[in-house]
Amino acid sequence: MPNHTPAIGGQTKLSRPVRRTGSVSAAFARRIALIDALRGAAVAAMIVYHLGFDLNYLGWFHHSINSDLRWLTARALILSTFLISVGASFALAEAAESPLKMQLARIVKILAAALLVTAGSWLAFPNSAIYFGTLHAIAVMSLLLLAVPKGAWPACILGVAALLVGNAFANAYFDAPGLAWIGLMTHKPVTEDYVPILPWFGACLIGYGLGNKLVGHKRFKDLAQVEPRPRFLAWMGRHSLAIYLLHQPLLLGLLIPFTRLLRS
Repeated sequence: MPNHTPAIGGQTKLSRPVRRTGSVSAAFARRIALIDALRGAAVAAMIVYHLGFDLNYLGWFHHSINSDLRWLTARALILSTFLISVGASFALAEAAESPLKMQLARIVKILAAALLVTAGSWLAFPNSAIYFGTLHAIAVMSLLLLAVPKGAWPACILGVAALLVGNAFANAYFDAPGLAWIGLMTHKPVTEDYVPILPWFGACLIGYGLGNKLVGHKRFKDLAQVEPRPRFLAWMGRHSLAIYLLHQPLLLGLLIPFTRLLRS
C-alpha cells in the first residue's frame, strides 16, 4: 500500500491438477462474497488511511507517519489483509480450475496497473517514485504462487518462514537498487510505496493456505453462499483495482484546491 499518498473454468494442460468436488463446483458458479468483502474492507481502510496521510501532507496536522507506530501498525494491518485476500483468491481460482492463460492475463493486467502507478508517481514525486509498490508486489507474488505446493499446511508454513526471514534478517548486499524488490535491505529505499517480497509474501502465502483450507471444508458450499454486510464492501472488493488506481487522484484532486481555497 502506498506510503505517501493498496474467479476464472476449464483446466489447461499446463495447469496444476486440482481435486474438484461437487461443493466446489457449485460454489464457483459465482464469486465468493466473503473474500470480496475481506478485500473490500482492506480497500476501505486504505482510503481512510490515505485520507489521513493526504491531510498530513497538506499540513492539516503534523504526524511522523513513516515512524509513528500507530500509522505503521495501521499500514501493516491493511496491507496484510489485502495480501491475504490475494492469496485466498488465488487458491479459490485454482479450485475453480482456472486456465493458466487466464491467470497470466490477470497478472499482466495488474502489472500494467503497477506500471501506471510508477509513471504517475514519477510525475508527482520524481525523487521518490514508486518502483516496487503494492501492485508490483502482487503481480510478482501471483507468479510465485504458481510454483507453491497446493495445500493449506505447506503454504502456511512457507508463509510463516517468509515473515520470520523478512523481519529477522538484513544484509547490505540487498541494498543494491536492483535487488530492493526482494527485501532484506538494511534501510528503506527512498520511494513513496515499498512492498518487498520478504516479508510480505508471507501474508500472501498464508492467505493461499487459508484459501485451500476453505475449499476443503465440508461446509464450503454454505460458506460460499454467505452474503456479508454491509454489501458495499463486497462491491468494493470486486472493483478493488479500479478503486486502488483512482482513489488517490480523486482525494488529492479535491483536497488540494480545497486547502488552497481555505488558505487564500
